[in-house]
Amino acid sequence: LLLGSLLGFELIGKVPPTLHTPLMSGANAVSGITMLAALSLIIKAGNNNLPLLVIASISLGFALFNVIGGFLVTDRMLAMFSRKPIKRKDDLR
Repeated sequence: LLLGSLLGFELIGKVPPTLHTPLMSGANAVSGITMLAALSLIIKAGNNNLPLLVIASISLGFALFNVIGGFLVTDRMLAMFSRKPIKRKDDLR
């Protein structure tokens, strides 16, 4: 886990800022697939397979956290590129 975190940090650090949004979109797609797999495992596990139910629930929670965080970061990055309204001198607001 530590090695994967360090490798991910190193790789993301070398990505130019213009590619962060497409990279985040790809990560969201992978996490979406993980969410679907976890949901299907929860449905198949039912009440009779508690260890599988717990592992699938934890997996669903992590994937959901990643998707929500990815959308928030992507939205914030896209807001950086939006144009701000031009203020005129005769504007009374």
